[in-house]
Amino acid sequence: MKIARIIARLNVGGPARHVVWLTKKLKPAGFESVLIAGTVPEGEEDMSYFAAENGVDPIYIRELSRELSPKDVVSLFKIYREMLRQTPDIIHTHTAKAGTVGRVAAFFYKWLTPGTLVGRPRNVKVVHTFHGHVFHSYYGTAKTRVFLLIEKLLARIATDRIVVITPQQFVEIHEEFRVGKRDQFSIIPLGIDLEQYQDSDDKRTILREEVGAAADELIVGFTGRLTEIKNVSLLLEVAAKYRESGEAPPVRFVIIGDGNLRQQLERLSDELGLGGSVAFIGNRDNVAELLPGMDIIALTSRNEGTPLSLIEAMAAGVPFISTAVGGVVDLAGDTLEQHLGFRVCERGLVVDDFDAEHFVNGLIYLVKNEKLRSRIKDESAAFVHSKYSVDRLTNDIASLYRNCNAAIRAIRAKSKNAAINIKPTFDRRREHFARHLDDAGRQALCNRTRICGEAEV
Repeated sequence: MKIARIIARLNVGGPARHVVWLTKKLKPAGFESVLIAGTVPEGEEDMSYFAAENGVDPIYIRELSRELSPKDVVSLFKIYREMLRQTPDIIHTHTAKAGTVGRVAAFFYKWLTPGTLVGRPRNVKVVHTFHGHVFHSYYGTAKTRVFLLIEKLLARIATDRIVVITPQQFVEIHEEFRVGKRDQFSIIPLGIDLEQYQDSDDKRTILREEVGAAADELIVGFTGRLTEIKNVSLLLEVAAKYRESGEAPPVRFVIIGDGNLRQQLERLSDELGLGGSVAFIGNRDNVAELLPGMDIIALTSRNEGTPLSLIEAMAAGVPFISTAVGGVVDLAGDTLEQHLGFRVCERGLVVDDFDAEHFVNGLIYLVKNEKLRSRIKDESAAFVHSKYSVDRLTNDIASLYRNCNAAIRAIRAKSKNAAINIKPTFDRRREHFARHLDDAGRQALCNRTRICGEAEV
């Protein structure tokens, strides 16, 4: 089975690793995949090295990027051209931009064929994965409504299956924003390579030595892109309020990642007088080795699908505190305690708004409560290892593809049977009319109907 997988860019983040893992690991299961990717904009780190490390050689579309652009017409044409070359059985798009351009190209690929004239378009199925969504917190009201309208239209006319990565995401996208039909959706959680999180305790000193953390100093970490949606300015405000409170042990904040807001955030850190209590250490390709040095991981995002950074931290046994956005609530589990501005859950703490005071209250509670951190560490690691392996992800996607392929085979069988039944129909009509013609007319009509009948078949 041939799969064309499309993503807007291989930048630092979960979706890039997700598509690379699928492209690599589905091959032994009989799925031949081609990965089509756009370009990484200036200011974001390129993860093409990760594809190379996994033996994946993407087809790059230079004009395909994250932002809206007149070049989108060119990228649409180039993706359509690749579909003609690759002749995929399934087209699988990932992320919002690639989901739009890729599904429009898939619509043309399916219907722009002579077979459409006789009701037989190309037998291809289109799958789209929402790793997150842009239906709030990204753009203004008018622009968001346009994007939502586009998603609803694409779900109706250009998508066979929609994949969401958490139950909460399904509630938001389908039930709240009314995208797609219920039977289009499959909930398939993310998967990660869990082997790299074995023996995490042996790696605890790597990060701590790099940032010069004292033996009694706790590290609160952040990993991710330094962009608007991650709301890292709130984390810096939390760091300032934590220091001012004087109610808890000393904490070092370590920010791993890069992005267009890095210089602005570093200036804000200086303005808040945070000095050496916050360290920006940039992008790293050894995050799995750095996570065990953290005591807590913090996430202040305004919108998320399922943050891979939290899943990785949980696998490494690092308890988290996060704003209650998207799939974070599914990672956290049931609420065990309700406090002022935050909740203690089975596998983490969540803050229900973007109030710095509430976030600080939760952070202080977690810092002071070593037994709670230990319990969350054990619960989180066990949960991730049981639910989020890359092998489980691969098996789930393979099952989805096989179901799609079964539908394709059924359509082909139906078309074949319909074609076989055409010839007897023409034979009966030919005999009926031939009885009413003279010999010359009969022969001429028989010749014409024979030719037409064979052409239809």
